[in-house]
Amino acid sequence: MKPLRQFGAALLGCTMTLGAWAQSATAAKDNSATTTANQPSSVDNSTYVIGREDSLHVAVWKEPELTATLPVRPDGMISLPLLNDVQAAGLTPMQLAASISDKLKKYVSDPRVTVVVTAMNSQRIYMLGEVTHTGAMPLIPNMTVLQALASAGFTQFANTKGIYILRTENGKQQKIPFNYKQVIKGESMEQNIPLKPGDTIVVP
Repeated sequence: MKPLRQFGAALLGCTMTLGAWAQSATAAKDNSATTTANQPSSVDNSTYVIGREDSLHVAVWKEPELTATLPVRPDGMISLPLLNDVQAAGLTPMQLAASISDKLKKYVSDPRVTVVVTAMNSQRIYMLGEVTHTGAMPLIPNMTVLQALASAGFTQFANTKGIYILRTENGKQQKIPFNYKQVIKGESMEQNIPLKPGDTIVVP
């Protein structure tokens, strides 16, 4: 009977170990998916303008001690080894890389700098009304009204025919209508416009 009991105990231990491993793998997969979802999908380094609270990865080739991932401060600056404060807000990633490279020439021979935007926290839109998630929402590149609504979700009281977008341009506020019912049927697709920073979507 002893060998049989020992075999049963070993089998139980193996089953528990496999279960824990599967649970750990699933959690790691979920965490990876969440991280990927929070990252910008397509930032044009030549046109995207860095803003306050954005997160940047600054890499200096063959200089790991000068490579860092860091936020843009409220004053628009970032802090780097050797250089201290460097203006980042208002520049494109390519312009910032050129600026850092120029400043590093005092300390590094032929510095090669790459700047990547890892989180566009300065680019936001706002959701109001009968949506599940109200408030600020990160604006990812080329996000449309339909995509934003898919992320926010509707309450049971939402008037999906009366949705509108409030947009301020040149100091004037526009009210842009959006009929969700039509758009999901493939009608009036011109209403599904790309969103801009600061847009507010109202679901009555």
